[in-house]
Amino acid sequence: MNSRVVRFTVGLTFLLAIAAGCATVQTTEKPDWKFHSIVDESFVRPYAMVPQPKGVMIVDSRAYKPKYVNGHIPGSVCIPDSQFEEQKGKLPEDKNTLLIFYCEGAT
Repeated sequence: MNSRVVRFTVGLTFLLAIAAGCATVQTTEKPDWKFHSIVDESFVRPYAMVPQPKGVMIVDSRAYKPKYVNGHIPGSVCIPDSQFEEQKGKLPEDKNTLLIFYCEGAT
């Protein structure tokens, strides 16, 4: 009888260890970007016109040459991410302006 209890206890411990190893841990990861949201073309399309609607600025954060020069969203302003600090004066003073930044995606 004592042997059965020991085997049962060992077996139960083994099963609990396996079950614990299979459990998923839910963690809340902080995104590594600082954007309020990432949108697709359908969101940007109504703002991609000349003249641009009031209260909106589209910013192309790619390099001026060759990227911006070779093609960009109509009405967008080029502020390359590598020169943001030097060119942030191009951003509107009105803090309620909708800023839409675009680039080539994650590199």
